[in-house]
Amino acid sequence: MSSFLSFLILSLVFATGCPIFPIGTKRSIESFTIIGPCLANRIENTLFGMGNPLLDISAVVDKDFLDKFGLKLNDQILAEDKHKALFDEIVKRNKVEYHAGGSTQNSVKIAQWMIQKPQKVATFFGCIGSDQFGEILKKKAAEVHVDAHYYEQNEEPTGTCAACITGDKRSLVANLAAANCYKKEKHLDLDSNWELVKKAKVYYIAGFFLTVSPESIMKVAKHASDNNKIFCMNLSAPFISQFFKEPLMKVMPYVDILFGNETEAATFAKELDFETDDIAEIAKKTQNLPKENTKRQRVVVFTQGKDDTVATVGEKVTMFPVLDIDQNDIVDTNGAGDAFVGGFLSALVQEHVLEECIRAGHYAANVIIRRVGCTFPEKPEFQ
Repeated sequence: MSSFLSFLILSLVFATGCPIFPIGTKRSIESFTIIGPCLANRIENTLFGMGNPLLDISAVVDKDFLDKFGLKLNDQILAEDKHKALFDEIVKRNKVEYHAGGSTQNSVKIAQWMIQKPQKVATFFGCIGSDQFGEILKKKAAEVHVDAHYYEQNEEPTGTCAACITGDKRSLVANLAAANCYKKEKHLDLDSNWELVKKAKVYYIAGFFLTVSPESIMKVAKHASDNNKIFCMNLSAPFISQFFKEPLMKVMPYVDILFGNETEAATFAKELDFETDDIAEIAKKTQNLPKENTKRQRVVVFTQGKDDTVATVGEKVTMFPVLDIDQNDIVDTNGAGDAFVGGFLSALVQEHVLEECIRAGHYAANVIIRRVGCTFPEKPEFQ
């Protein structure tokens, strides 16, 4: 496998009938709210996500295990042939923890955790294998109360990501496998599944899925636009803008809320010849790109790690400070972006204003970076 392809695939792993209207001022900034039924009627399946599901497998291992599979401390690699036995062996030799993973699935499970009840607010579509890991993934998704409806096939095994932990270090080995095998005509187009799509009010798909099934994304995005629902997307990684620019720009007119971090935003701006590296200016130019549904103005939200989050608020660009955290309390930042989106979506479907959505996103990210993997305590302490 070429190093370029390995980079693309590895980056894939790591890394509503409710229109938005300005409502004047709140806390000195222009805000927006969502007008419509949404969660007010306590409806299941209000939030819809579609992406690449992975079963996260975490275990404490010794140096001999790392050496056997040629693993390095604090490394992130794509599984090669020599790693195929790793996933079974780590389960047989160690006490393991399983979690439902993958970027979009992480975000919708965080949203459900933040909401707590009702359960199954979030629906999730993705592809898995008809195997033991697939059964475990279904169980783990159910445990976090996500209503997962996977497309199951026999050609590839369920995608997995092994976290081999030694002391305070960890080595990640990822195998996308079945996650790359989603088929629109065999799953999304089925009447029973499409009814779940139609039931949703808010939609979220990470940009990673553009490499798997852009036609599925377009079908969902057009449905959201035609029915004046909210379609959200994430730039996800710099290579999406660089090497999947065409499908990205096909779906962009349907995007109502766009997420990304500062690196992804800078790459996006370069690819579109914005001729600026100012994050606020990039957000504004992105907001003003052509839009299919003119009933609502696009909202752009760019996170910047420990620095202020940048968001378009009406005609303005506003900076939102993140929560303070002692650097010694940071355990793992890999899931921070997914967690921010999940927190944001949890407030969005509950009809909160933009600044409250961002505050919820900051809270969720702050919790997740204190823990290994995209995991969380039983209940959030978010007021």
